Amino acid sequence: MKSKKKDIQKYLRLIKEIEKVRSENNKNWMDLYRLAFRVAPEESIKIIKKIILKDKKVTNIAAKLVK
Repeated sequence: MKSKKKDIQKYLRLIKEIEKVRSENNKNWMDLYRLAFRVAPEESIKIIKKIILKDKKVTNIAAKLVK
């Protein structure tokens, strides 16, 4: 039983670490968006639309994993 509790704590620590890194990387993404829109707004919109479409595809594939 204690081993399972240790495993859960280990997973939670790893999740917290992932959360921290993702948070930092999200700031990088937002900085990149700001720069892109300052330099080339029209082109940025086209690229971001493509990113959104691919993100939706990834979400749909991931949803199949939990069905």
